[in-house]
Amino acid sequence: MGMSIAILGPTFQDLATNVNRNISSLSLIFVGRASGFLCGSMIGGILFDFVNHVLILGVSMLATTVGLYLIPFCKNAALLIVVMALFGAAVGTIDTGANVVILALWGDKSPPHMQALHFSFALGAFLAPLLAKLALDPTVSADNHTEPDFLPAALNASSEAASVPLLAAPHDMNLLWAYASIGTYILVVSLLFFALFCMKSSRQGKSTASAQQSRRAQYHKALLCLLFLFFFFYVGAEVTYGSYIFSFATTHVGMDEREAAGLNSIFWGTFAACRGLAIFFAACLRPATMIVLSNIGSLVSCLFLVLFDRSPLCLWIATSVYGASMATTFPSGVSWIEQYTTISGKSAAFFVIGASLGDMAIPAVIGIFQGQYPDLPVLLYTCLGSAIFTAILFPVMYKLATIPLGHQRKGHRKSEGKKAQILSSRL
Repeated sequence: MGMSIAILGPTFQDLATNVNRNISSLSLIFVGRASGFLCGSMIGGILFDFVNHVLILGVSMLATTVGLYLIPFCKNAALLIVVMALFGAAVGTIDTGANVVILALWGDKSPPHMQALHFSFALGAFLAPLLAKLALDPTVSADNHTEPDFLPAALNASSEAASVPLLAAPHDMNLLWAYASIGTYILVVSLLFFALFCMKSSRQGKSTASAQQSRRAQYHKALLCLLFLFFFFYVGAEVTYGSYIFSFATTHVGMDEREAAGLNSIFWGTFAACRGLAIFFAACLRPATMIVLSNIGSLVSCLFLVLFDRSPLCLWIATSVYGASMATTFPSGVSWIEQYTTISGKSAAFFVIGASLGDMAIPAVIGIFQGQYPDLPVLLYTCLGSAIFTAILFPVMYKLATIPLGHQRKGHRKSEGKKAQILSSRL
């Protein structure tokens, strides 16, 4: 999933050339993918409450494979956007279902497995640009990106609409190789899911049914709404910082492009590394402790970024700390909420949608404000505000989740005491 999502960035220019468009006119593919992701999360959340989990994951991964195979063959921009939306729907279903399956299989023992799941996503996102760099020959890419190919896109779209087919082999076969290699890998994994479904479908259904009846917090809906807001600001800040730190470093701090690229890499590198280390930390630390440590690290690093916004040294150090602090928040949040209330498919879809909306809305808004106020570090103010909000919101969620459990335990102890008194009087 991480590879299939991250491959779009380094191949975006090649896809634009493939459909005879420039980059600005093809930006709707991101909107199409995000819209499909939201729809897939909602539909997947409903299906995971009624259909076998392993079967849905296998079908969704098979659909993802089909989308990856079709994307390089799209010669029409509208068709590419539609295929990207369908691809996003399949990925959204996987995103919701993977978290649900981890919780259903391991329950209270899920934190290390949840961290491993999200580390694998980060690892795939880290490897996808490297795969694209190996697959896409720079000399071929430079030949394909000449101005006459896509500058007169409006004229070519009208004059060649009848002659250009909707689907055809791409001129740059390396583009096909990049997407086909990831699609083939996902196809193999989907076949493994189908084999697992054929062998253990009944056992998986029984375990899921028993897990969903385990517990339900008194303020279940309120907790989900607060978690929706928590992930909205957390994911929004994470994606915003990773997307704009390059331009911020070059325009506001005065770094050259090579240093800014290294700064961007150090953010995602520490992010992926700490997700890997979190697999072992989750075995000895509670999810709430990891969230608190992540919030403190994010708050301190963002505060230093705002105070010393023009210092290159502070930018390097604080970016590393910020990437490491953001790494474990999402998987720890999912594991934490499962301790107090059972997460069904609809519940998982709800907070995944919150994360997706933050991914869409906050970077778009920051892009507008950054253009209107270029002299202000709008990016850093946004990350600091998000860190303050999540640091305040989590204690509220924790209080809301733990107080009802205390009352329930007291009531349970009182009822047991009354039963013991009645039994002793009868004896």
